[in-house]
Amino acid sequence: MAAVVTSHTELQLVVDTADASSGGLMSSTIVAKGIKESLISTLTKFHAGYFRVSLSLGGQALLWKTLRGPTDDTHTLRRTLHLFHPTAFTVLWSLSFFALVLLSILYLLRCLFYFKMVKEEFFHHVGVNYLFAPSISWLLLLQSSPFFTPQTHYSYTVIWWVLAVLPIAVLDVKIYGQWFTKGKKFLSAVANPTSQLSVIGNLVGAQAAAEMGWKESAIGLFSLGMVHYLVLFVTLYQRLSGTDQLPSMLRPVFFLFFAAPSIASLAWQSIAGSFDIASKMLFFLSLFLFMSLVCRPTLFKVSMKKFNVAWWAYSFPLSVLALASMEYAEEVKGNTPHLLMLLLLTFSVFVSICLVVFTLLNSKILLFLPQCFDPISSLISRAMCSTPEQNQQRPQTV
Repeated sequence: MAAVVTSHTELQLVVDTADASSGGLMSSTIVAKGIKESLISTLTKFHAGYFRVSLSLGGQALLWKTLRGPTDDTHTLRRTLHLFHPTAFTVLWSLSFFALVLLSILYLLRCLFYFKMVKEEFFHHVGVNYLFAPSISWLLLLQSSPFFTPQTHYSYTVIWWVLAVLPIAVLDVKIYGQWFTKGKKFLSAVANPTSQLSVIGNLVGAQAAAEMGWKESAIGLFSLGMVHYLVLFVTLYQRLSGTDQLPSMLRPVFFLFFAAPSIASLAWQSIAGSFDIASKMLFFLSLFLFMSLVCRPTLFKVSMKKFNVAWWAYSFPLSVLALASMEYAEEVKGNTPHLLMLLLLTFSVFVSICLVVFTLLNSKILLFLPQCFDPISSLISRAMCSTPEQNQQRPQTV
């Protein structure tokens, strides 16, 4: 038999219990809905440009592994820097690994649920270049890992092929193929500073292959990267009418101009076995390009007014330039090369720390503001932030 309510107190108790259960169910529904909306918002605004964070952290990890590694450099400065505790490097590498895994998971979810947006990135002249960033990041973490080395052949080889070289090869065929075949996206029409990421991907792959002892593969990737770097560098240097296609907010990617020759000098050192004349020439070129940009701070004035993920483009080039200066100082000896190494190393670490702090303080800006606050998202989905008439009036040149 059903229970009978015999008093007003019992009736009130039953009503309160029913309200509490319905209220709890409603609050759980609201929380679940909020989480779903937050995830949707994150995935729709997320893009491959966010891998600049893992790229920068991976560059720092490789820098500090090289700094702590075995060396023939007996200079007092190098021996002093070698005294840093290895735990700090392990923490840095772990942070880099965690960031890359998190970004990779988010991008895989974006591919699964918003493939149309990923397709728009793939066909965009700026967005497609950042598709190289995940593979470059994995290669940097592979080379800087404190847990296994190229001598651990099987795991190193699997990661090198699956996570890095195959994606880079597919993108090479797509991008380089359209440059010299007929079509709308020929080089002079789509070239921009971010195009150098395709070159960097091949050069980092060549460096990793050389460390495994695969000299033929390393030379193949190096030659592919350098030939296209020369063509791309000349195209960008001439400032042809089709190459000025970046908004002012993306000007930090100009630092990629000296990242490519810096990586090339390190890759050739791994292939040749020493920091020879070719590596020195590439290092001096990167140093000249770095000084050319540093002497023009007004070029970055607009992009520095408000924090966005494009700021992370400063860190990785500085890390690889500092890394190249370390190899140069070890080869040449003397106080001047070591002083240059110390200056570049200090600058690189300072910029990376500042970027981490700014990112933590402005984390909501990165994923939860409208797309018009993100320079890459606004390029790919410009119609979501403004009308077609405004798009025509907005300046596109850098």
